[in-house]
Amino acid sequence: MKILSVSDVELGFIYSPLILNRFKDVDLVISCGDLSYFYLEYIESMLNQPLFFVHGNHANEVEYGAGGERRGPWGGYNLHRAVVNHDGLLLAGIEGSISYNYGPHQYSQGEMWSSVLGLAPALMMNRILYGRFLDVFVSHAPPWGIHAMDDLPHHGIKAFRWLIKVFKPTLFLHGHIHGYRPDTPTITRVEKTVVINTYGFSRTEIENGVLVFPESLGEQK
Repeated sequence: MKILSVSDVELGFIYSPLILNRFKDVDLVISCGDLSYFYLEYIESMLNQPLFFVHGNHANEVEYGAGGERRGPWGGYNLHRAVVNHDGLLLAGIEGSISYNYGPHQYSQGEMWSSVLGLAPALMMNRILYGRFLDVFVSHAPPWGIHAMDDLPHHGIKAFRWLIKVFKPTLFLHGHIHGYRPDTPTITRVEKTVVINTYGFSRTEIENGVLVFPESLGEQK
């Protein structure tokens, strides 16, 4: 399954008819947060593929448009604290970032632990039914110590490291960390999981729980 994941910054070549030239073979769209709903709806409608998303820490509680108010992109599936089997691809997600100014979609480390532990029963059932816990985990914030930064708003989430260790997702997609420098690490292998910062966009492909693309595994931790 070929996946287009996006987050944090809207790109002109995606928000245009050029999207069909570059991503016409995509099977699934995933948003890791902090993108306007109309941008995500445009991607979803142009590619005519399912959209899964989590909210970022800058997401509005409500957006207003010609069709009225909405709390998420129309037609999208909110992965926050959810476990989903989409055509054999096992997905789960958690929204937001670490709390730094009491805004929406911000959580303490303890609250993030609660969200992660809340996924455990469904992930255990995945193991029983499908022989594996999870293929793709989607978040806005990065795991603790991976692609994270020293300032409080961009701290990583400690519970996500535990999730990687215990449930071993093939792919961990996050946003939140803006990649302004070309030498900023964006792909890191942690045990059996490949963690990708989707700032802007990334392309991946998974077949039967195995990562096919990208082949580059970046640094390892």
